Amino acid sequence: MDQSWEDAVFLPWRILADICAARLPVGVEPDIYDGSAWVGLIGFRMRNAGLGSGRPAPHFDSFNEINVRVYSRERDGTRGVVFLTLDASRLAAVLAARAAGIPYVWSRCRYSQEGPVGHGYTVQRRRGTAGTSFAVAADTERIADDALSVFLTARFGLHSRFRGETYYIPNAHTSWPLHPAQLTELDDSLLKAAGFEVEGPPESVLYSPGVRTQFGRPRVLEKPPAHLLSQNG
Repeated sequence: MDQSWEDAVFLPWRILADICAARLPVGVEPDIYDGSAWVGLIGFRMRNAGLGSGRPAPHFDSFNEINVRVYSRERDGTRGVVFLTLDASRLAAVLAARAAGIPYVWSRCRYSQEGPVGHGYTVQRRRGTAGTSFAVAADTERIADDALSVFLTARFGLHSRFRGETYYIPNAHTSWPLHPAQLTELDDSLLKAAGFEVEGPPESVLYSPGVRTQFGRPRVLEKPPAHLLSQNG
């Protein structure tokens, strides 16, 4: 499936590796940077999703998405993300993704733009009280190419559980064009609903106008030896 991810906002926090590990599927471990595991709150606009490089798929092609993710790594070094929740405003896409084991939630998700540099996302879940509202002012005159920014965004695949197996689903795209940003609003309970208590502002604030990406064929991860499974609980 081809799709565009536009007006992406990345908000990451440090978390303890043990807390992260408890949320990961079998066969992957927390990806550590600067001594910490990481959780991210990310908003973007999905646009023009379609099978292969063909025309966009009706009822699936365009919607807003806000996800909570942690950063994962296989024993061979393959890096990815694990989605804990993905709030989206398109019911057909939510139902299709949930059938494949991806934890989508049907929510009211709104993108807002204020002037040339202001970008924000708001989520109101249809059931329950969790939601979020965050906004940034992007500095589009500067490029964010430091090691942490690359670590948090250069993720060319996802790890997911499905029917008792762990899968890696690759995606190919150019490097994110990244700009540093200033956080202008944050009122979030999605992270807490996903099981994370974070304190203070995010470690960094990033904005990207977006990329075009293509998902590849999933592969099943080999299960680690039994003695490693018992050591990891």
